[in-house]
Amino acid sequence: MEVLLAITGKDFVLTAADDTSARSIVIMKKGEDKSRALNDHTLMLFSGEAGDTVQFAEYVERNIRLYGIRTGIELSPNAVASYTRREMAESLRSRSPYHVNMLIAGTHPKTGVPEVYWLDYISNMAKLNFAAHGYASYFVMSTMDRYWKEGLSLEEVKSLMRKCIAELKVRFIGNLNFIIKVVDKDGIREETL
Repeated sequence: MEVLLAITGKDFVLTAADDTSARSIVIMKKGEDKSRALNDHTLMLFSGEAGDTVQFAEYVERNIRLYGIRTGIELSPNAVASYTRREMAESLRSRSPYHVNMLIAGTHPKTGVPEVYWLDYISNMAKLNFAAHGYASYFVMSTMDRYWKEGLSLEEVKSLMRKCIAELKVRFIGNLNFIIKVVDKDGIREETL
């Protein structure tokens, strides 16, 4: 069971991803970081088939970094999400499509506006103020919808994330641990709730 969450605040995005790598009822690994820093202000969270997720995430990460080196321009989260969606769409039409669901979170490098993009394995993309992937979305989207409002502070978003995680711990069997990260104008950093 894989959980990806992202919530925008005033000038940042708070993300959470469970740290478990599992298949069916078997836990294969704990402490798995399901995120990749694509550039200084954009973070991609991913879930899906084990081999596909790592391969696709590294492919996107390397190409975004290569573009930055070649041009000297840092892509905005919108540009990163559009590029990632296009790569996923091309993969979908090949003989070996990737089965990866993603949340792309970041702040615009010039304006500092926070952005979250929800992408799924069939190349659907939507810009949202808060997002979730996996079975968690059945339980946390209503909580996010009820408590999210424009311009939340970091402490308010942390409180909302704690409510979402508490709901998941009530609803799911097993011990869920999360890796929490913040993306803001200063970059990407791990955070504690």
